[in-house]
Amino acid sequence: MLPLAPSWLPTRMGENDMTDRSSLPSDEDLTAFLDGELPAEDMTRIADLAEKSQDVADRIAFLSRADLPFADAFAPLLEAAPIDRLEAMLDAVPEVRGKAAATGYSRRQVFTALAASIVAGIAIDRSIIVAGRMGAKEQGGEWRAAVAQYMALYTSDTLAGTSPSRDVQLAQLATVNSHLGLALTPEDVALSGKEFRRAQILAYDKQPLAQLTYLDPATGPMALCITLSDGGVRDISDERRSAMNIAFWSGPQHAIMLIGHADPTEIHVLAQSVKDRITV
Repeated sequence: MLPLAPSWLPTRMGENDMTDRSSLPSDEDLTAFLDGELPAEDMTRIADLAEKSQDVADRIAFLSRADLPFADAFAPLLEAAPIDRLEAMLDAVPEVRGKAAATGYSRRQVFTALAASIVAGIAIDRSIIVAGRMGAKEQGGEWRAAVAQYMALYTSDTLAGTSPSRDVQLAQLATVNSHLGLALTPEDVALSGKEFRRAQILAYDKQPLAQLTYLDPATGPMALCITLSDGGVRDISDERRSAMNIAFWSGPQHAIMLIGHADPTEIHVLAQSVKDRITV
């Protein structure tokens, strides 16, 4: 059990608290939150913090992906839980009652369920977190959050060096193409003013994920990422995650995102240039 009042939890939330990364919860604290191991007051504070901070919300979603046998561990406790009373409490909360959309629960609904479970005096199964993630997963937000967390570790030194020759680029893109059913060439994925560094295959949720990295001399690391998707055709949208700007879109079979520290307008323009050149 963690201390009753961890140092990162302010007594009162202020505007500065949302921008000071040093005051954000650690992964250990967030894992304890997901496992229901914090006092009710601290659980409420983290839920409130996640509502106000996209970084915290993204990290909670990332950590909640852990595939561990929580249901088995909590089975004896859940068998003894006052299910009828808990269901009645959830039914009494307007944000939960009658608002489960086809894509899953909103983040607010997930935290409401967590809070209600704590009040009822039981530990909550991770299945509630999984249900809350479904909407984000179907809309592609979850994979973009994972990529943003990963790209946040990159610096200009990570991508130092020179761009590979065209032959090397073709070989790397051939691997990407074979995994994702594409026909990309170096010209297709070139970004104006950015130095191509590497194309490689990673994996997300047991699906291939292509990562093409670039070095922007002005702003640092940039990446074009592509994964399989059946979410339908969507035009370019913009968002910000982990202090980086993202432009993302999708075709009939693939979802694509461009992420970096450049100005959001520049990211969008670069994404549009790629979208005009490749068919996904």
